[in-house]
Order: sequence, then C-alpha cells, then structure tokens
Amino acid sequence: MPKKAILCVDDEEMILTSLKDQLQNHFEDRYQYEFAESADEALEVVEELSEDGMEVLVILSDWLMPGMKGDEFLIKIHERFPGIVTVLLTGQADEAAIEKTRQHANLHRCLFKPWSEKELIETLVSGLEKT
Repeated sequence: MPKKAILCVDDEEMILTSLKDQLQNHFEDRYQYEFAESADEALEVVEELSEDGMEVLVILSDWLMPGMKGDEFLIKIHERFPGIVTVLLTGQADEAAIEKTRQHANLHRCLFKPWSEKELIETLVSGLEKT
C-alpha cells in the first residue's frame, strides 16, 4: 500500500467521483486517494493520515463549500503542513480569494470548473515534482 496520498475536497459527490476516476486512470495505484466533502472533514483526514505515517503530497480543494471556504482551509493546512502542495478547484472564487491563497497557502495552481483531465493531470504532475 502506498505511503503517499492525494486528498480531494469538494462538497459535491459527483465532483469527487470524477476526480477519483481521473486520478486512478492516470496514477493508478501509485498513491492513496482520499476524499472529503467539507474542509472540517478534510482537516480530520489529514490529521489521521499524518498520525498513521501517511504523507499527504497534494490537496485539491473546492473554494465554495459550506462552513469553511477553500482558501481558509488551504491556509490552515499550509500553517500546519507547509510541505503539502495546494491546488484550488473552483467555479466561484474571486481574484481576491485566489490571491489570498497564493500569498498565505503557497498556492500551486488554481483550476477552474469545468476542468479538463489533461489540465488536472498536468497540474498534479507539476505539483508532485515539488514534493
């Protein structure tokens, strides 16, 4: 079982299913894939994986979610786990939120919905090269 993970966070199950299919099609079983439907759930997942000795390499997060927005979530992640590559996936975020994430969460890239599989994989490959 791989000791490295990619975490996807989105409040829409259909988006998570699509991401899972695209990740598995390209990376196959090189990584463990984790999914969360909220920022709070994702924070718990990262903590649990860390405690289990699993290294989260990349977090791909939606911006507009109930509770905590994606920029706030990625900033919290960066404060606790600065080595995790962060990617914002959004159809709603404004430039201020994207810039805030760039400055405070070392944002690797912002993908806009709907994304192409090619764009997603290129983003993740370039992000993984940083780890």
